[in-house]
Amino acid sequence: MKIVVSRCLLGKPCRYDARSTNDLTTRLIKAGFAESDIVTVCPESDGGMTTPRLPSEIQGGDGADVLAGRARVMMKNGAESTAYFLRGAHLAVEIAQAEDCRFALLKAKSPSCGCGRIYDGSFSGTLRPGDGVTVALFKKHGIRVVSEQDFESLFPLGEDEDGRDC
Repeated sequence: MKIVVSRCLLGKPCRYDARSTNDLTTRLIKAGFAESDIVTVCPESDGGMTTPRLPSEIQGGDGADVLAGRARVMMKNGAESTAYFLRGAHLAVEIAQAEDCRFALLKAKSPSCGCGRIYDGSFSGTLRPGDGVTVALFKKHGIRVVSEQDFESLFPLGEDEDGRDC
């Protein structure tokens, strides 16, 4: 089974601040995925946004509302970035479908990849219920999505023979 994974979760510095998060490649392999089963996407970069870039948040709804034209994705400086997010989400779905992926592991809280909770659009760090644009489109196409936080509860780190987390 192939899995779509946010590129930043695999140690690639593609986040808005040009950083990556923890590299979950080893965890995925321990969970039974071969490296060849891991399909990477970064909807924001793939959609045409630069790295680094100003942070963006959804205003007026969530990812489903953006897809329906009822909400917009805005950068912290007030510039609209909706078109980049839509382009990236559609490319991510095309990639997932081409690779026959039915499952995705995406970055929590992101306006693209957030699953269940996203920032509220005020750039204050406040979270609210909702999905990012890519997650909403993945769900619309029957692709199951979890965040790295959910993934860790599904596939917890064990301990090695020395008692250290592995």
